[in-house]
This record gives sequence, structure tokens and C-alpha cells, in this order.
Amino acid sequence: MSRKLIYALTVSLDGYIEDPNGELDWSEPGEELHQHFNDLYLSGEIDTSIYGRRLYETMASYWPSIHDDSDVSDVEKEYARVWKRVPKIVYSKTLETAEWSSSLAREVIPEEIHQLKQQSGNKIEVGGAELAASFLKAGLVDECWLYVHPVILGGGKPYFPAGLRLDLQLLDTYTFPCNVVRLRYDLRPVFTQSDRYRSP
Repeated sequence: MSRKLIYALTVSLDGYIEDPNGELDWSEPGEELHQHFNDLYLSGEIDTSIYGRRLYETMASYWPSIHDDSDVSDVEKEYARVWKRVPKIVYSKTLETAEWSSSLAREVIPEEIHQLKQQSGNKIEVGGAELAASFLKAGLVDECWLYVHPVILGGGKPYFPAGLRLDLQLLDTYTFPCNVVRLRYDLRPVFTQSDRYRSP
């Protein structure tokens, strides 16, 4: 049985992962939601992360600076410890090195991802909308996890790329005390907007 590849991100009620200014301050997790993300790694349910350059640099600029004596919450300290050791694949054409249990890849080659999914292990997550879009278009994503925050942003960067139709099956929902709802979907075969107009 192959490993599942998950696209999981926080998202506004109108479907954006960033506001029009690229800000994420609307998506601060409550403690239980943050602990949920910690537990996904601590339990081994997710044991590999795939990042684009921008998301990797954002994460690497903050979490390695958090130590046990840092003036942050215990849940953040725990996340920092586990983030450093989780194996990561970083896609970038410009980075020369990637640290914190990371390896570099230059381009998305579907055959390599299929091989990764056949290796022993648990779930793989892909983060970053642009990188995830290429994975979605290549039919590599098995499940989408949307952590829906009760906020309308009115624009910004969308969770799903334009021109892509997906048939989804809802697997389950969970509501956190901070009023964030996780929607977990199974993906059906992928086809683009242009495919809809092709003759049989």
C-alpha cells in the first residue's frame, strides 16, 4: 500500500491562504490547533514534508531560532524541536543548500514522487500553494486538508489553482475550540479546465 500525499494548509472561508497583502496574521492557531499540528509529527502520522523555496525559507527563518529557554509557549517549543528533525524535501532552482534534515530537488518529476510514495513510511505533506498546484495538476495529491478559519479575506492567494477541476469526496470534519474547521477530502481523477472541452 502506497503512502498518501497530503495537501494541508490553513485557509479563509472564501478560499485564500494569504490576504491581498500576503499577510498570514489572520490564521494564528489556538493552542489546541497548534498541538494538533505537533501531534501529526510526533505520532509519525506525517513523517515527510515537501516545501517550495518560499515556505521553506519562512519556516527555516523562525523555528530553528526557538529553543527550550525561548520566551514562547511550550507548544511552540515542542513544534520547533520536531520540525528540525522531520525529513524535508525542498524544491528550489536557486537554493544551494537546505538545512534541518532537508534535501534539495530542482523540479517536480512525477515518477520520483511515485517512487517516494512506494517507500516505507507514513503520510507525506506538501506545503505552499504554488508547489501544491503542480502536484495537484500532476495527480500526485491523495487528500486535501483545509483548516478553514472563520474569516473572509476578499482576495489574495487561493488554496486551489485556477483552471483546475477536482472531484472530491468528504472524508470527515473536525471543529477545534478556536472555531477552525478541518475539512478532509479524498481526491478523484484530475482534469484541467481545457480538458472539459475536448472531444471524446
